[in-house]
Amino acid sequence: MNQRSACFVDEMTSPIGPLTIVASEQGVCHLHFGTIESIHSTLRAKLLKLGMSGEWQQCSETLSSAIEQLSEYFSGKRQAFDLPLDLCGTQFQKRVWKELSVIEFGQTRSYKEIAEAIGAPKAVRAIGGANNRNPVPIIVPCHRVIGSNGSMVGYGGGLDKKEMLLIHEGSREEVLAL
Repeated sequence: MNQRSACFVDEMTSPIGPLTIVASEQGVCHLHFGTIESIHSTLRAKLLKLGMSGEWQQCSETLSSAIEQLSEYFSGKRQAFDLPLDLCGTQFQKRVWKELSVIEFGQTRSYKEIAEAIGAPKAVRAIGGANNRNPVPIIVPCHRVIGSNGSMVGYGGGLDKKEMLLIHEGSREEVLAL
């Protein structure tokens, strides 16, 4: 595991509630649902696991691009993100996250379709686990993954936020039909 020397954090308001964004010197490494204060202990534990000191500095300047792109996404001006990311995970998780990133705005895929796309058709449950560990939801759009039967299943921010994101992206009819 690579040691990371700096950790920057800022928060923003969004239509789905407050979001806390964390970046290392290499790029955005976490996005959390909630304020910095409300996720303080959870965030500190995650940062320690990533080799960060667990200490951070609030820095709007470092995270301005991420906040701007998220704001554009929520205002309907952006459909894809162009941010440097610093994602920590297993090679399998990174393959899954890369595949999630190609799901277009307004589209959904099933866990089974993701498993087939990465060449691991029997790894549907593992896809769910990797999806659950996605450190940057919304930016890497894990909300666009649904059950094979079309059901809304699992989302770290809660199914209500997942549904709101899909409705925002124009998948409302698809979601309501599920």
